[in-house]
Amino acid sequence: MTIEKTPIQDLVIITPRVFEDSRGYFFEAYNQAQFHENGINYQFIQDNQSFSKRGVIRGLHLQINPFAQAKLVRVLEGEILDVAVDLRKNSTTYGQHFSVVLSAENKKQLMVPHGFAHGFSVLSETASVMYKVDQLYHKDSERGIRYDDPTLAIDWQVNPDEVIVSEKDLILPNFDQIDWTFV
Repeated sequence: MTIEKTPIQDLVIITPRVFEDSRGYFFEAYNQAQFHENGINYQFIQDNQSFSKRGVIRGLHLQINPFAQAKLVRVLEGEILDVAVDLRKNSTTYGQHFSVVLSAENKKQLMVPHGFAHGFSVLSETASVMYKVDQLYHKDSERGIRYDDPTLAIDWQVNPDEVIVSEKDLILPNFDQIDWTFV
């Protein structure tokens, strides 16, 4: 597998080595030894999976310390635009976001470390997304940023007429309304 750095420190794209033949394909989606060799030292304890249709935007979500979650995100079916926002106050990229297309076809994964908000939009007719986390869900630690925050100005690559957002995500505050020092 290859591990590609992004412009934001600690946020990396992982592309597996795929073995294809007449039967189909095989690849390692996670290899703890290779991750550790590359400085990715999380102990994942849970897998989560979602299914969504075109235009759905999920996020931007996070949990605050001490329940912050690192996420290893991949797509089992379809295509998404995966987005991570750096909320680490001491980071030179604080408040910046990074996005990458993850799909069943390209088999790329995004490793989202602690201190980031995360979300995605569905670009295909449907998408199944699976992600590993290193911390259990903790309701009281849950936070988020509104998907259409003007400060972040994220291009979700979805036609505004197609956008589908949960009621819960529609009431999230904007980036500049929150003190992110607790991340």
